Order: sequence, then structure tokens, then C-alpha cells
Amino acid sequence: MSARVGTTRLVCFDMAGTTVADDGLVVQAFTRALDEVGSTAIDRDAALRHVRDTMGESKIAVFRHLSGGDEAAARRLNGAFERAYALLVDAGLCAPIDGAEQLIARLRAAGVRTALTTGFSRATADRILSALGWRDLADLALVPAEAGRGRPYPDLVLTALLRLGVDDVRHVTTVGDTASDVLAGRRAGAAIVAGVLTGAHDAATLRDAGATHVLHSVSDLETLLLPTHP
Repeated sequence: MSARVGTTRLVCFDMAGTTVADDGLVVQAFTRALDEVGSTAIDRDAALRHVRDTMGESKIAVFRHLSGGDEAAARRLNGAFERAYALLVDAGLCAPIDGAEQLIARLRAAGVRTALTTGFSRATADRILSALGWRDLADLALVPAEAGRGRPYPDLVLTALLRLGVDDVRHVTTVGDTASDVLAGRRAGAAIVAGVLTGAHDAATLRDAGATHVLHSVSDLETLLLPTHP
């Protein structure tokens, strides 16, 4: 594995739960969205379980599932979710995971390309990036609509590779807090697919999904990718 670590040219970071502290914001926003939409066709307890199980996936895809394929209902729910999440971000409840910003800056300084990826819409992703002062932190920030499909499909990782001019999937590292993050990294052929324990899923779930490494936090990735850094 050490030979592959040394050839990392691109790191794809998940946002909520990996580089950005979630602290239940997604579930809070979804609960508020259900209250706003007032749908009686959705079983709230089952819906919340599904939202937790599918953390990291494209939010509109999750809402299409919950709406039984009703596109109009899914878009209403997605819109309500985005408004609720934006209010939570604007209230100052969005914070970085300790060490994430510093790690991304160090990787870029070392010549490694970096991408932030998310299941949120572009508007929500930009809201988070602006709140954290991260609009220029990484080389690239991607949302599902810009890549084709969200996680667990490999599209976000492969789009980042293409846009940033990396020529081999074996030069890619991915890191995320959910099984869908891990599955996307594996399906993209990344050499290192790291799971972190700061978000939705536990170590067993991440390993079962195929994580090559399970780390306490994204900051621990530095020991793999920049082993000579003090």
C-alpha cells in the first residue's frame, strides 16, 4: 500500500461528516422540510431511517425514492430541505472538522490536487463553502448535477479526475464518512478509499463497504499521504 500512497495525485474529500461537521444538521433540515411540505404520504420514522442510511448520496435521488418516483413531490421536498439547511448554515451551525482545512492546504502545497464532493445541490454546497470561507480552498468542488450521478456511483470521483488532469485512477485517494462514499471510491478504482468516524457510519459499516483504511478523522489522512510532514 505504501507505494500507492506515494503516487497520490488527487484526493477527493466528502463534505458533510468528513470535512464539515454535520452534528445532525441533515436530519434537522429534513425534519423541517417534512414539516413544511406537510406530506401525509411519507412515513416519518421510515423516511428518517432512509435518510440516515443513505447519507452521502444525492439528496434529490433520496427524495425521489421517498416520494415513490413522484418528481414534483421530490422537488418540493428537496426545495424545502435546501431552505431549511440554508437557515441552519446561516445560523452559524456549520463548522469545519478539525484539521481539514489545514490538510487540504498542505496537500495543495505538496502538488496534490484536491476536490470537495457532496450530495447537496450547487446552491447548498456554495452556501456551506461561503460560510466556512472555503470557496478557494480546494482545486475543485463538485455536486451530483455536474458529474452525472451522485454517490454511490463513481461519477463525482471520475469527473474530478478528468477536470483536474489526473491520468490514472490508481493515483486517486477518496475519503468520506459513509458507505456510499466508500462504494463510490471503490467503483472509481481509487487506490486509497478511506472512511472516517466523524460522520454517519461506524467502522464496521465502512469496512463492509470496502474501505481500505478507517480513520478517526480526516486529519489522520496526513500520516498516509504526507508521512514526512512534521
